[in-house]
Amino acid sequence: MNYRYLLFVLSILLSSAAIYPCSAQVAQSGAANAQRPNILYFYVDDMGWGSIGPNAQAQRREAGLPSVRTPNIDSLAAAGVNFTRVYGCMVCSPARSSHQTGFHQGHTFADRNDPNNAKKAIRTDDITMGDALAKAGYTTGYWGKWGYGGSKDQENPTLDNIQTLPTSHGYQYVLAELHHVRAHTFFQPTLWHAPAKGNTSGGLDLITNTMKPYQGDKAYSNDPTNHNHPDYPSTAYCDDLYATHCLDFVRTNAKKYNATGTPFFGLLAVQVPHAPFGEIAELPEWDAAYQADKHFGKLATQTRQWAAMVTRIDAHIGNILAALDDPNGDGNHDDSVADNTLVIFMSDNGGPGGKNNTELDANGGLRGVKGSIQEGGIRVPTVMRWPAKINATSKLKAGTSSDQVIDVTDLLPTFCQLAGTAIPLGIDGVSIAPTLTGQGQQRQRDFIIHEAGNDQSIIHRNYKLVRHSDKKGNNVSFSLYDLKMDHAEQKDIIRSHAKFSDELKTLLLGERVLEPHGFANTYHHWTGQNGAKTSSANNWSDYEYANAGITYMTDNGAPQISWIATMKNNGTKPATAKADADLDVLGFEIRGHSGKATQTLDLNAQTLTGRNQIRLVSGGHILLNGGTLQSQRWIDLLQDASITGSGTLDADLYNAGQLVVTGTQGINVTGTYHASSTATVNMALSGKANPRLNVAQKATLDGTLVLTTPAGFTPGSGETFTIVTAKSISGKFTHNKVTASSGIRFKIRYTPTTITVTVD
Repeated sequence: MNYRYLLFVLSILLSSAAIYPCSAQVAQSGAANAQRPNILYFYVDDMGWGSIGPNAQAQRREAGLPSVRTPNIDSLAAAGVNFTRVYGCMVCSPARSSHQTGFHQGHTFADRNDPNNAKKAIRTDDITMGDALAKAGYTTGYWGKWGYGGSKDQENPTLDNIQTLPTSHGYQYVLAELHHVRAHTFFQPTLWHAPAKGNTSGGLDLITNTMKPYQGDKAYSNDPTNHNHPDYPSTAYCDDLYATHCLDFVRTNAKKYNATGTPFFGLLAVQVPHAPFGEIAELPEWDAAYQADKHFGKLATQTRQWAAMVTRIDAHIGNILAALDDPNGDGNHDDSVADNTLVIFMSDNGGPGGKNNTELDANGGLRGVKGSIQEGGIRVPTVMRWPAKINATSKLKAGTSSDQVIDVTDLLPTFCQLAGTAIPLGIDGVSIAPTLTGQGQQRQRDFIIHEAGNDQSIIHRNYKLVRHSDKKGNNVSFSLYDLKMDHAEQKDIIRSHAKFSDELKTLLLGERVLEPHGFANTYHHWTGQNGAKTSSANNWSDYEYANAGITYMTDNGAPQISWIATMKNNGTKPATAKADADLDVLGFEIRGHSGKATQTLDLNAQTLTGRNQIRLVSGGHILLNGGTLQSQRWIDLLQDASITGSGTLDADLYNAGQLVVTGTQGINVTGTYHASSTATVNMALSGKANPRLNVAQKATLDGTLVLTTPAGFTPGSGETFTIVTAKSISGKFTHNKVTASSGIRFKIRYTPTTITVTVD
């Protein structure tokens, strides 16, 4: 019996504030002023929305009802924000694929718990959190259930798909279970580990004897003080090992952050509290935290085991958070890195059915359980803490709850934006970095998508449309719920919202939710020469996803809606591609080559649709020529890229580059317009029929206005030209007057809905 460990755990449970000071008490370190935060992500398995204090358990305690104890997660919420409308997926594999790659189930390859672990995968071309943050200079670590790439054999597992391993996707320090079936035990005889000792396939070692005491991972550091807490028990409960590896990583890299400013990203993806529940009873003093709880002995066996699992991982979380506050463990918090560390707690999906749900309300009164399309299957508990921003620069306040709708796909783009690296093209997720920091423009999504068996759903703000069918796809029916008024999805309101429901149906089906298992987006790049036509399959690369001699999917031909398409000039001279037919893809990017050779796409009155995104990067240029750029979401015009001519931008436009408006039609933006300080609007005045930038919604201005005028253009003094119209206008150009190319000087004047220039 490990009495020291028992006392250690009880000290965590009873005195969480002692190891987890509130943000006001966290000392500032020199490196804490760095712009890029450390990111520490706790990702649990099958923990229902109501399993934490802020969502259900605190109310149960106040009412004298039995509850599960999560003091460290609850303290995290008290110092951060509890997000009450966050969505994962209905089961493990799609949740992990979606949160790593940013694609929802309609677009990610692993949209089900496929028993063929080598097939279901994060593919070579998929950019994960590890890929993006390692490239951005972060030190990266992953510990826990990965779910892809290895066989399910308990004693002698093999690496069956190298391209889908965590080490193939940017994770440098790893202790993981690769197969989700092997993860259905907490007493693993072997686990996969990196850095590997030699040049092993996949960069992973298979370590054995995991039932022996763990005394620290010297792969991180030769520092003899770098070891796990001395009171941890000698146990093979794999989540204990995951947590101690994470603890070592945080200690070592917090010191490195203080010394060098190098940020770290750690993802602890534990198996707790996934079944089997009974294995925890094999550990010494497994229920010690509940010995004084008068309710505990009256609960069902499964409930007691589940509660003990949750509280056990909560204690590990407390230890790791304490390492942020005091990396060297000397009791002095001058070396704390907690202030500039974004900490996230989240579950992959809702909780399962069973006594823990009925006796402890683990899903917080939501309808359905894990595996279902209802809120109990897909809504997950989520807490975020970042003292340097929450309660400081953002509108978020510590100790509060937010009902902002967030999807698991949003974490990848959020991390990318915080790290200052490019967000992968065309993904479904939307960065919430502006919400967390209070800086920049928070982009809005119209909807999020989920699949569960034969059901699919679309959530649009407070409304949720669910599509039901049988196993053959027949007997289709729909239901609609107002989640704000109907928390438990009890009242179907579809009959009174028929037109709105039809609009949601169209959006839902457009997200490819009815595709067969194994369907996914594919990646293609432009191979055409200067002047080549975009409709020709010969001018685009083919796609193949294969492993071990088996081809799982191929895609070729002309561009189609599932494509992530990149058009890049790889040469040294400017090049142009000719659009001879409409282009309809999921994501589209155009870029030049090393700032030397531009790449132009001449739309030639055609329509280019990037359903999720159109992005123009440095040297990328689109010549509208009366054409249309269309997206469900936005067009990104980045610095040193340009859009020229007249036509329609049927999306929100984010301009950090150059928008050159010519022709009598001008450019019509059907959504909102957002300009950054590097943005330029170049307006070609030509007289009474001068072009305009017409914005149907709000226009937010910044940057520079440039006016060009033709030879012989001689407006009279005081003559006025309207150059911008919008539903509403905020902000201004960075100057009050502008001199046209002809030398004529103009004053810029603003009204709430127009911008005019007047000859000075």
